[in-house]
Amino acid sequence: MSGKNRILVVEDDNAINQMITALMMKNGYQVIRAYSGTEAVMHLEQGKFDLVLLDLMLPGLTGEDVLKQIRKKYHMPVIIISAKIDKSSKIALLKLGADDYITKPFDMDELEARIHANLRRYHHRGFQESLGKLSYKDIVLDQDTKEVFVQGKQLTLTAREYRILALLMHHPHKVFSRGNLFESVWEEPYMRDDNTINVHMSKLRCKLQEVNPHENYIETIWGMGYKLI
Repeated sequence: MSGKNRILVVEDDNAINQMITALMMKNGYQVIRAYSGTEAVMHLEQGKFDLVLLDLMLPGLTGEDVLKQIRKKYHMPVIIISAKIDKSSKIALLKLGADDYITKPFDMDELEARIHANLRRYHHRGFQESLGKLSYKDIVLDQDTKEVFVQGKQLTLTAREYRILALLMHHPHKVFSRGNLFESVWEEPYMRDDNTINVHMSKLRCKLQEVNPHENYIETIWGMGYKLI
């Protein structure tokens, strides 16, 4: 899998950038390096990437600004690399569209494992093999292009928001528990006190209703989970 994947490493510290790049190349990834937010956006506009490693403290555009730019056009996973460790910062970045977060200083083996896990989810076999379009109410989800439209207007979704919506649309009458959703989309054991599903579901609902505020799409079944309504 790794030999087919192209990674953008956005880090202004030259030593850290080179260290990450060396690890990625050793594991067979194709790597493009950027040292500023502006340079990162330029590379994104010039080529296709399967994953972005993104520092926050960058010259020019900040990491948060780059993340916003990415989510306007792209679905690839974004892993934030930052010295910020407080919970509020992590939640804010998840809401902006980050898929994962690793704190400096980090273990290189852990970083490689997170990259591998995010790429595996992004290229999940079930979504690649299930081609065609799914429709529900005024939502159209194109599984070939990974694009989602509401009333003909394209939504900007993160990779995980897309997978949550696709899972619900594949099974429009099924109630998914938080554990079901987390283990299906993240492919990791669910921790009961984890707020991740709530954050992603809230963001997905907001994006759907920004286009059509008169329609409800996702219902919370208290004590059970979520389903399309």
